[in-house]
Amino acid sequence: METFIVRVWLPDRPGALGQVASRIGAVRGEIVGIEILERGAGRAIDELVVDLPDGALQGLLVQEIQQVDGVDVEEIRRVVEVIHDPRLDALETVAILVGLTDRDELLAGVVLHARRAVGAHWAAVLSIEDGSVVTQEGNAPAAPWLEAFVRGSQSSARVLAGDTGPDDVVWSPLPTAGLALVVGRVGTAYRARERRQVAALAQIVDTRLGEILRGAAQRAHPSVSC
Repeated sequence: METFIVRVWLPDRPGALGQVASRIGAVRGEIVGIEILERGAGRAIDELVVDLPDGALQGLLVQEIQQVDGVDVEEIRRVVEVIHDPRLDALETVAILVGLTDRDELLAGVVLHARRAVGAHWAAVLSIEDGSVVTQEGNAPAAPWLEAFVRGSQSSARVLAGDTGPDDVVWSPLPTAGLALVVGRVGTAYRARERRQVAALAQIVDTRLGEILRGAAQRAHPSVSC
């Protein structure tokens, strides 16, 4: 048995997913997981986890799925590691991050765990002020590219979604410390649900950064209320 991730575009209508499941069953495949990544304009983007009895059926699987009217396969990839539950991954990541009590450890932690929590190949924390990379994990682009990407997004009307430039890169601000969390992967676009996950992760980290900074200020000046 081999497992594949299949990202599909399908009409947002009753029965469409059932038709796709039937086609998958026709090649002896089984859907063992599903995540709705985006909906709008009459279409949905779903990510399916599919078990196949033989990896050689991959091509036939794509052909069968695309026989359903209005359905397109955006990507199919073989799973080479244990499938994680994205919701559980997110909770575990948050639990780890909120337990950190040092700024540098927190920033190192978020780039480390963001790779798993939001499906990133790389992650970096960038200084908004001077464009330097504070910390990174994985093969992130060079600092000048990251700075240009973030600044270009800031000047766009789509800044709130971080939705400019390459669609396989997304960022979210950490305003308390004047930083930005930037994550990316190769060849697979971030969809609306995943972009919201990045924004939520950044918000949690930013809140924790504020707590750490206030705690440090109180220890430095115990007579001053923060």
